[in-house]
Amino acid sequence: MTTATRLVLALFQPDIPQNAGTMLRACACLGVDAAIVEPAGFPVSDRHFRRAGMDYLDHVDIARHVSFSAFEDWRRAAGRRLVLLTTQGATPYTDFAFRPDDVLMVGRESAGAPAEVHAAADARIVVPIRPELRSLNVAVAASMVLGEALRQTAS
Repeated sequence: MTTATRLVLALFQPDIPQNAGTMLRACACLGVDAAIVEPAGFPVSDRHFRRAGMDYLDHVDIARHVSFSAFEDWRRAAGRRLVLLTTQGATPYTDFAFRPDDVLMVGRESAGAPAEVHAAADARIVVPIRPELRSLNVAVAASMVLGEALRQTAS
């Protein structure tokens, strides 16, 4: 169970175990809770996933949700704001006012987040990049935004 006043990094149906492991390792090191919205594109016990997260996975609170609907039920009941990191976001993450109980969500590496996730989001933010390039690695983008959110909330 995640702590009500801590940031949560939610991974929507992650499909690259090394990226998921890297993000969960960052959560462990930074004191951020995590959530995985399934189905993942790999078994969460997969050796690559465990290897990327190393022994850090034992130091992060990970809530698993069997579907986006189940995640939304949890989030709404907890009264938490959903902040989606997306290349389609209108607000640069450095211009956004984070709250300590925000849920920051990243989409799938291969496809981003679907329309239903965009519609459910309370805010959609972006890491500005050069216009001729598509996107950053999801773990890099998540770490950048987590750093800013933690700086703002002094968490």
